[in-house]
Amino acid sequence: MHVLKVVGILICVMALASFAIAAEKNMGIRDTYKVTFDVPTRIGTALLPAGDYVVRHTMEGTDHIMVFKSGKNPEVKVKCTLVPLAQKADTTEKTYKQNAANERVLEELVFRGDTAKHVF
Repeated sequence: MHVLKVVGILICVMALASFAIAAEKNMGIRDTYKVTFDVPTRIGTALLPAGDYVVRHTMEGTDHIMVFKSGKNPEVKVKCTLVPLAQKADTTEKTYKQNAANERVLEELVFRGDTAKHVF
């Protein structure tokens, strides 16, 4: 009987650990997105040409990285910070600012259905 209790406790601990790992991986965001920039857009230190991009959210150690890829252009990696939203995003939104060189600079990306936004 004692062995069954120990096995039961171990199963519970393993289940809780797997839930914690799954919640950490999910973070309320998807791994892959699609986004379109109508004009050249600066993200981090890179200036991306206008066009359609596949965007992947990856991790490099503890850093959140967004990887932008379009056609034959080389992929661009940019560090981002995830900021929780009060509720799931109803729409995909891009927030920009203009820099001194008159370039459009991406500050935030929010994807419909996510519960966190990407801040650059």
